[in-house]
Order: sequence, then structure tokens, then C-alpha cells
Amino acid sequence: MPVSLDNIRRRTTGYGAAMALALLAACGGDYAGAPLDDLSAEQIYQRGERQIEQGNPDDAAYTFGEIERLYPYSEFAQRGLIMQAYAYHRDADYENSRASAQRFLDFYPAEQDAPYAAYLLALSYYDQIDDIGRDQGLTFQALQALRAVIENYPDSEYARSSILKFDLAFDHLAAKEMEIGRYYLKRGHYAAAANRFRTVVEDFQTTIHTPEALHRLVETYLSLGLVDEAQSAGAILGHNYRSTEWYESSYAQLTGQGLSPEVSGDNWLASIYRQVLRGEWL
Repeated sequence: MPVSLDNIRRRTTGYGAAMALALLAACGGDYAGAPLDDLSAEQIYQRGERQIEQGNPDDAAYTFGEIERLYPYSEFAQRGLIMQAYAYHRDADYENSRASAQRFLDFYPAEQDAPYAAYLLALSYYDQIDDIGRDQGLTFQALQALRAVIENYPDSEYARSSILKFDLAFDHLAAKEMEIGRYYLKRGHYAAAANRFRTVVEDFQTTIHTPEALHRLVETYLSLGLVDEAQSAGAILGHNYRSTEWYESSYAQLTGQGLSPEVSGDNWLASIYRQVLRGEWL
């Protein structure tokens, strides 16, 4: 679910009457230049919302934070904290967005906006992992935070979006393993490459990268002279992904050396084939 001001407004049922009065007050007087100390909590909140609408989320984050300072026990102090997290996120200030969201969860764990705070916290990690070349620590943190939303708030409106983002982040980790594996393979470091491709097959088998990982295992094991492993990788590839280009290429490589894609020997791939694909638990 995208983070937007409209989404936030739709969630303010608990503040409906107070916000309606605040909107009327805002429309009834011009206090745009008034010091925050002279405004009510409702008026400060409305100023922060207007700053977001005007494209000034950094100013809005400061304004929302002032509600807590000036009116620490008001309902708008609570609301201002989640809005501060949102404003920081809009400003791509992910560290401060995460801090504000975490403070909301610490202070108001049972309130109606707790699922949204947890979702914002997860997004503060997730929105930084687009580049495969970056440190994957952010991806692991995003996965943990998204899992928290899914497990702690399964009936919330953010659970489905968190599941989709979790799958994408999981795929991202697999893509990183593939990138490193290809790097090693290209430079002839076959054992190191095989370890990376094995990780994808064992730990990220639900991702889109599994067919290529199996094919690369055929390549690397043939290069290492590990014929049984290469044939077993080809057998799994043929069983699950026969219609792919990766199987066609692996089949050509194996048959070109007088081999066939079949389970052979007693290796980790053969065990996977027998236990998972054929149900022969040993």
C-alpha cells in the first residue's frame, strides 16, 4: 500500500470530530505566520498537514514534533508523532522516520495507528534496497521489519502490502547471491561460485532465480570435474523447469560431454531430488 496523505486521512476515524473542528478553525482564521507557541494542538497539526501538501515535508516533520513538546498529553501529540514519521519518510529522511515510528510503537503499542507505524518502520529499510550493489544488511532489516507487520498485524490493511514487499526483498537477496556467483564464475573461481549458487537453491528456492542457479551449478560442477553433481543439478532443472532456456543450455552442455541430466551419486543435489521431488525420505 503506498504511503500518502489521503491514506492517512482515511485512517483518522478516531479523531474525526476533533479534526472536523480543527479544519473549521483553520479555515476561519489566518495563523500561517503565527508562532507555534501561540497555536492550539489542532492548529499546529493543521499547519503541518498543509506544509506536506505544499511539498515541505521537512518543515512538516518539525511542526508535528512541536505538538508533543507543547501539548505532550493531547490526542494530537499522539497523532503528530505518526505524522512526523510520515513526513520524514516523504522527505527521504529514513533514519528519522524510523526513529519516530519506533517511538510511536514504544509509547502507543495498542493504538489504531500502531500497524501503520510498524509499516513505516519497515519502509524506512525497504525503500533503500533498490540497488543490488548496496550493503544487503538493509535488506535483512527490511525482511525482519516486514515480517513483524505480517505476524503482529495480520488483519491490518498493511499486511498484504508487507507480504508483497517481503517477497520482493527476499528475491533481492537471491539476486545479490546470483550476482556474486556470476562474478566468481566469470573469473574461474568455480568453488566460490558454486557455493553462491548452492545458497540460492537451498535458501531462496521460491524465487525466480532458482532455474538459473541450477544451470550455473551445472556449469561450475562440470568445470570442477564433479560430474555427479552436474548431472543431478540438471535432473532437478529438468524436473521443475524443463521449458526454460536454462534447461536447454544445461542439457546441451551435459550431452555435449556425453552425459545426461539424471540423478547420480550421493551428493547434496541428489538428496534434494530424492527427498523433495520424489518423496523418498532417507
